[in-house]
Amino acid sequence: MKKKSAWVLCLDEIRYEDAFDLQKKLVDARSSGKIKDTLVLLEHSPVFTANRNETFKNILAPKEIIESKGIQICKTDRGGDVTYHGPGQVVGYNIMDLNDHGRDLHAYIRSIEQLLIDTLEDYGIKSGRDRKHPGVWVGNEKIAAIGIAVKKGWISMHGFALNVKPDMEHYKMIIPCGITDRGVTSMSLVLGRTVCLNEIQEKLVEHYGRIFCIEPEKIRLGDLPWL
Repeated sequence: MKKKSAWVLCLDEIRYEDAFDLQKKLVDARSSGKIKDTLVLLEHSPVFTANRNETFKNILAPKEIIESKGIQICKTDRGGDVTYHGPGQVVGYNIMDLNDHGRDLHAYIRSIEQLLIDTLEDYGIKSGRDRKHPGVWVGNEKIAAIGIAVKKGWISMHGFALNVKPDMEHYKMIIPCGITDRGVTSMSLVLGRTVCLNEIQEKLVEHYGRIFCIEPEKIRLGDLPWL
């Protein structure tokens, strides 16, 4: 049986608000059948995101200190607690019709986790899940965060953030994911060397296609002129 195709859109560094707006447009388009499932891969300018007042309290540093470091603070509508995005991190936003993938939110999150676990395995990094906390862990430290939302009849948005070589000092300004008894790490820290983000994106796309049984097809933003 021929696999369904899905689009992969790779972008340069982009502000969180701009990516959030793009996601909402893609969700509308997927819901109305104008586009295929679309995985967006990108880096963000430095930003802390949270979804409600209670989670914003896990931003520890004063606003003026955060602004002096060039970090934005943005509200979002994904699940999870406060997190950090910035250069050196591969962020993946998966706009997918989950009607075609079992309509099972827990199974979907496990699939996203597996996509990351398999990518890390390609670099010799042993990682796994935590029963209490979504995401991917190396020992007691989180290496990839996951936060999703489902809109407009089972269309997914948001996704994952894989720490490749971000500025880890920025994590000291928050309680990452609201978890006080665990740490955070990155691929460069675990491996003791730098890793090419473009290479990692290719690995992610490969595992994305295999895990979701789809044929990835790369597109450019210019291929979506109606956005």
